[in-house]
Amino acid sequence: MIEINADYFTPTDENSIPTGELRAVRGTPFDFTSAKEIGRDIGADCEQLNYCGGYDHNFCLREGAKPIATVYEPKCGRGMEVYTDLPGVQLYCGNLLSGKEGKGGTKMGRHTGFCLETQYYPDTPNQPDFPQCTFSAGKEYKTKTVYKFNGVK
Repeated sequence: MIEINADYFTPTDENSIPTGELRAVRGTPFDFTSAKEIGRDIGADCEQLNYCGGYDHNFCLREGAKPIATVYEPKCGRGMEVYTDLPGVQLYCGNLLSGKEGKGGTKMGRHTGFCLETQYYPDTPNQPDFPQCTFSAGKEYKTKTVYKFNGVK
């Protein structure tokens, strides 16, 4: 189960380049405003999912949301909370995993994993309406992301 505190995501074109639009998630396969299984809608007939073969999209985080995302696996009781001071999080769901062996010989097939990558919105320099992330040389840049795990033994 995953919940992401975002009311919008940044759609892409067929080459995975953001279009500059902020699209509402409500009522779409991108609606994680309430906890749902990550894979529940991953195969939906949706242009955005078809472009990438699943989720590989930036979610525009609600300002001040704490945590920005929660993940819970009910069978084993493990969970994770994600906190960040960045404006976006990329949800990627192993769309390109091809069945090669991973750790311990486990086969890593399509959609067998996911990533939550905190970030500025992709293609920000070319999208003036996105939160900007241009920093001057020699200036210190700091950001903080925390992944808090619970129920792990």
